Amino acid sequence: MDVKWLSLYFFLGGTIVALVTYFGSQGKGLLAAFVAFFPSITIVTLFSIYFTSGVDATVSYFKGMLILLPAWLLYAVAMIFILPRWGLVPSILISIGFYVGAALITMRLAH
Repeated sequence: MDVKWLSLYFFLGGTIVALVTYFGSQGKGLLAAFVAFFPSITIVTLFSIYFTSGVDATVSYFKGMLILLPAWLLYAVAMIFILPRWGLVPSILISIGFYVGAALITMRLAH
């Protein structure tokens, strides 16, 4: 892998985390979510997969993202309900457990 790509990933990832944290800590949750969901990382990943492996691998990646979207939504809904009741660490662990479980079931059903 080219070091230039790694540098770009590092820069974009750090910038996104910094912006999301800043806006989120200012009580601007919708703006923080907009920054977090903006497809900059997806676009970099798209270029990386496309130039490494071509159209078929890129389409497969995006199909995989759509297939796993329900598992991610379960994770997000679980965080919304569990976080206020049990705090950060338990809600993260439980919600990620839901995500992994739902993702594994979805991946088995998809094949």
